[in-house]
Amino acid sequence: MIPQKLSASELMELENRYGAHNYHSLPAVLESGRGVFLTDVDGKRYYDFLSSYSAVNQGHCHPKIIKTMVEQAQKLTLTSRAFYNDKLGVYEKFVTEYFGYDKVLPMNTGAEAVETALKLCRKWAYEVKGIARNEAKIVVCEGNFHGRTTTIVSFSIDPDAYNNYGPFTPGFIVIPYNDSAALEKAFAENENIAGFLVEPIQGEAGVYVPDDGYLKRCYELCRQHNALFIADEVQTGIARTGRLLACDYEDVHPDILILGKALSGGVYPVSAVLSRNEVMDCVKPGQHGSTFGGNPVAAAVAVSALEVVRDEKLADNAFRLGQIFRNRLGEFCKTSKTASFVRGKGLLNAVVINNSEQKDLAWEVCLKLAENGLLAKPTHTNIIRFAPPLVITEAQLNECIDLIIRIIDN
Repeated sequence: MIPQKLSASELMELENRYGAHNYHSLPAVLESGRGVFLTDVDGKRYYDFLSSYSAVNQGHCHPKIIKTMVEQAQKLTLTSRAFYNDKLGVYEKFVTEYFGYDKVLPMNTGAEAVETALKLCRKWAYEVKGIARNEAKIVVCEGNFHGRTTTIVSFSIDPDAYNNYGPFTPGFIVIPYNDSAALEKAFAENENIAGFLVEPIQGEAGVYVPDDGYLKRCYELCRQHNALFIADEVQTGIARTGRLLACDYEDVHPDILILGKALSGGVYPVSAVLSRNEVMDCVKPGQHGSTFGGNPVAAAVAVSALEVVRDEKLADNAFRLGQIFRNRLGEFCKTSKTASFVRGKGLLNAVVINNSEQKDLAWEVCLKLAENGLLAKPTHTNIIRFAPPLVITEAQLNECIDLIIRIIDN
């Protein structure tokens, strides 16, 4: 028998009853998506201003990416890395040339890619830099979000991320974000620093944009002290901030680049770690791997996803429309009784809500936005992140800005 179509409330109850309660989801049960729009099970259409945490930069179900995935899935899906396949090498050449690196190590998720980068950094430290075994330190920043594995939450300062998950992985030095002097001090006090892991813009922290020159200065310090500059561009990369990479704003070419999310246009789990030969060649057969990493579907999809970014000039669109968004919201915030200020780059932006009188005000604003056809989510209680697919048009963006302004102060 074909099961009867379930209602939105019944579907939410299924997740509540049979799924772990590890997310606080907005009460919208989505069924389909196309471009900048999502549609729920009742046929209501929404503008998507989360983009699955910047995974669907190319828009939902981009026809070129979907066509590539379907065609490859009908032919060959998985071989493991025990054998070669006819898609991986083509993808590896494409992605390394696209971003300007010697080699890529393919993985599946952002957290896996971060873990891979940490392992690469440590291996390089012992085998190339000459740090004594098990003495390597990696510097990270307060307010970071790099994933949820045990090692990654070991250097989180968010209690929700690390409480009751110990014992934790040692070997990390936590310093303030947007403070190059703190990194300089860390180098002065620790001779065994192997690398510096940083988000060019801290997304989960509320789209925290560092001062101009911060990344460049940190990169120079890494050069001076023979340490690897590791950029986590899982959320900020692939045109989201108005440049191909957020690091491009300061002409910083990371020693290790971490990518994910939009690397597949949001249709398949694909992540990557890119670096130069000196670093990548530290890993030998059997020392690191992934059954699904570099599978034929992932490789084919990633090429198509990156071609869409290039051919549709999505970085240029994000840069131009981001300026419109911040200009209009910035003017609004000057007189708003609810919104304090807006910040961001490209189409990765956040509005800070004044929650002095009502703790859950940002959540209430997001509920009202959803009722009126726009989906966004709060982060850190009083911040609303706005990150639509990069295929959004100027007319669509202005329509959404009108809605956001109307809802925030009503």
